Amino acid sequence: MSIPKVYIDGQAGTTGLQIVERLSGRRDIQLLKIDEDKRHDNAERAKLMNSADLVFLCLPDAAAVEAVGLVTNPDTKIIDASTAHRTDPDWVYGFPELSEQQRAAVQSAKRVANPGCHASGFISSVMPLVKLGILPADYPLTCYSLTGYSGGGKKMIADYEDGHRDPRFASERIYGLNLHHKHVPEMVKVCGLKREPVFSPVVGDFPQGMATTILLHNDLLPGKPSAEDIRDALAQWYQSAFFVQVAPLGGEEPVIFANTLAGTNFLRLIVCGHEEQTTVTALFDNLGKGASGAAVQNMNLMLGLNETAGLL
Repeated sequence: MSIPKVYIDGQAGTTGLQIVERLSGRRDIQLLKIDEDKRHDNAERAKLMNSADLVFLCLPDAAAVEAVGLVTNPDTKIIDASTAHRTDPDWVYGFPELSEQQRAAVQSAKRVANPGCHASGFISSVMPLVKLGILPADYPLTCYSLTGYSGGGKKMIADYEDGHRDPRFASERIYGLNLHHKHVPEMVKVCGLKREPVFSPVVGDFPQGMATTILLHNDLLPGKPSAEDIRDALAQWYQSAFFVQVAPLGGEEPVIFANTLAGTNFLRLIVCGHEEQTTVTALFDNLGKGASGAAVQNMNLMLGLNETAGLL
C-alpha cells in the first residue's frame, strides 16, 4: 500500500505550522511542500492539492471556500480548519468522540470541517447532556471561555510577546462584546439547541491552553440532577474515548489552571458543584484538541491510520 500524500494549504499560519510540526517526523505519510515563492500561485496550489490524498486548509474563510474550488480530484479528501464549512450539511463535523456514528462519519468522509476551539469545549459538555435529555434544548445557557493568546494568530502572538506592549495585556481581556462570536452557530447546530447561549470569550496572558465553562441551575433541569449525576452521565458517555476524559467530581485539585493540558491533544471535563448548581469545564489546548491536534486526529481517521499517531 502506498504512503498517503498530504498537503497543507496555508502552512505558514499558526494552525498550519502546528500541523507541520505534528507531521514532520512521521513515516506513515508523505508531506508535500510548496516553494515559498509559489504559495500564492493558484496553479501550483491546485497541482499539489489534486495530487494529494488529503489536504488541510488553514486559511481565512473566504480563501478556504476558494481553495475548495481548486480541488477537482474526486479522491482528494479535505479538512477545513476555517469557520467556512462548520454548519454546512455537506461537510462532516470533525469531533469523532461525540458518538460512534460521528466517528464513522469522519472515517468515511471526503469533506471534514475541523471544530472551532471555543466550540470544542462547549460542545464536548453540552451535546451529550442534550442528547441524554439532561439539558433541555431551549435551556438559557451561559458560557465563558478562557483561552491562551496563540489562538488569535500571528498578530495577537506578536502583540502579547512584544517587550513594549500595553501593560493591560498582563490582565485577562474579555472580547466578543456584541455576543455574536463566530463559533456560536456551530455550537447551536451540533448541540441541537433551540436558544443561542450567552457566550463570553476571554484571552489570558499565556500562550496555550483553554478552559471553557458552562453554568447550570439544577432545578431548571428535568429531574433536578445533582452535579455528581451530571458528572457520572458524562463519564458514561465518554467511557470509550481516548482523548476525551472526565475527571472525578470537583477535579483533582481545588482550582483549575487553563494551561494544564497545553501541548497535548487531550480534553478533560471537570464537573463541579452540588445539588443545586453545576459548572462543567472543558480543559484542553486551544492549538491541540482545539485546532491542529484535532485536525491531525481527523486526518488519521480519514486515512485509516492509527488515531493517536503524532499526538502523543
